[in-house]
Amino acid sequence: MNALFDTAPDFGQPIAVLKHCHDRIRKQLDTLARLPEHLAAHGADREAQHAASAVLRYFDKAAPHHHQDEEQDLLPMLDGMAEGDDRVALDALLPELLAEHQQMDQLWNALKTALTGIASGASTTLSEPGITYFSTTYRNHMHKEESTIAPMAKRLFSSEQMSTLGNAMQQRRSVPATTGSNHVDR
Repeated sequence: MNALFDTAPDFGQPIAVLKHCHDRIRKQLDTLARLPEHLAAHGADREAQHAASAVLRYFDKAAPHHHQDEEQDLLPMLDGMAEGDDRVALDALLPELLAEHQQMDQLWNALKTALTGIASGASTTLSEPGITYFSTTYRNHMHKEESTIAPMAKRLFSSEQMSTLGNAMQQRRSVPATTGSNHVDR
């Protein structure tokens, strides 16, 4: 039987939650990429307003939580454990990932003003080069995390460390431990 809703993994699987976040980011980036063409054809109609609002909501709330998961928990935990080839890879990648988080935040702030205008129906202007650069930067960043960081964490973290990571992520979102987390916007 197919589920009606795409459910998220729970915080007992923190690496799967992070991957799920990446999948949701990709969906928002796809929406953002379609928006300029829609605006050119239809202006800031209800559909454009709804799309802009959804993108704003995601990148203003869920994406910062995701970055905090990585910066405050995942990456420091890995940094404390990595040895040998993992240490070499992490030493090379860690400063790059953190710099990209700052860069993506700056790129987001440049897009946010235009999206706010579209969400209110007051504007139809959105920078396609800005969208492309933001999207490309985010997609390349996620690829690095999925190809190096996630496999490293799966290999190195004990079940207790995974639990610690998942608990921190859950608390960051103020999700009570007794509540299922599948309905939380991550």
